[in-house]
Amino acid sequence: MKLKALLAISLIASAAQVSAREHIEIVGSSTVYPFTTVVAERFGKATQFRTPTVESTGTGGGMQLFCGGVGVGTPDMTNASRRIKSSEVELCASNGVTEIVEVKVGYDGIVMANSVAAQQFDLTPREIFLALGKLVPNPDGSETLVENPYRTWNEVNSSLPEVRIEVLGPPPSSGTRDAFAELAMESGCKSFDWIAAIKSEDKNRFKAVCHGIREDGAYVEAGENDNLIVQKLAANPNSLGVFGYSFLESNADVVHGAMINGIAPEFEAISDGSYPISRALFFYVKAAHVNVVPGIEEFLSEFTSEAAWGDDGYLTDRGLIPMPEEERTQVGTAVRSLEAI
Repeated sequence: MKLKALLAISLIASAAQVSAREHIEIVGSSTVYPFTTVVAERFGKATQFRTPTVESTGTGGGMQLFCGGVGVGTPDMTNASRRIKSSEVELCASNGVTEIVEVKVGYDGIVMANSVAAQQFDLTPREIFLALGKLVPNPDGSETLVENPYRTWNEVNSSLPEVRIEVLGPPPSSGTRDAFAELAMESGCKSFDWIAAIKSEDKNRFKAVCHGIREDGAYVEAGENDNLIVQKLAANPNSLGVFGYSFLESNADVVHGAMINGIAPEFEAISDGSYPISRALFFYVKAAHVNVVPGIEEFLSEFTSEAAWGDDGYLTDRGLIPMPEEERTQVGTAVRSLEAI
């Protein structure tokens, strides 16, 4: 009885703390940030609720903050450019965040872009892996791994430009980095059958090889600010940058995206799945804060409305690739009923 009483008191105290805040607080992915910001601004103008605050911390950083507990000192939602990890669900649970609502927002492509003043690249996942992998197959053709020896793109493939490999991309805390490693790096890595075979023998070693990005200056961690990466690409036409499709679309006068397997990063190609480096986008909601922090349910209704995430919704103008109508209906229904993961 004592334990139950203490738990009840703790929950009441947490709720009281949360209720001291009159606006929604959102953290997380820099990729999802522009979409959430647009919804937040419209929500603040069109309703009686205060405009939510949205902070770009990266997916991993946002999860750490979100899973910190229940109460005024923790965010209500976190944006994510990948699905929440089981380790993060466990972290949340250890801090009392046990009911988490997943909101799948739509789709996005990860692009490798460079200045419009430079030659547009046409890359394969194998070439991306060879250019950026920490350990790569020995150029002598033996089935051994060596520290990456490639310094210029034409050393990877003679048909590529003779320019130094320099790629500006997100840090390890970024969901975009996670998705890039899984969708581009691992795909290229597995094109070597003998490396793909490692997965059945030693999953940890396979992941270390296929997701490991070189640390010798060819890949530059450029932070969570994708707009800053775009600015750097404009200043250095020989560099490439890794970021979400929405930033490519909004900066089409400055940068163009590399084709991957001959397919350009365009709305239709990402939507139908033919563009190889595409992924789903999410945000997560702390159910314990619903009906305590004002406006959370109403904000969810706005975000999952056809006016926002629909085929002709205002988020498509910002580069979001909508889910098919049937999937939107499914997700929207689950969200409105606050179905926890």
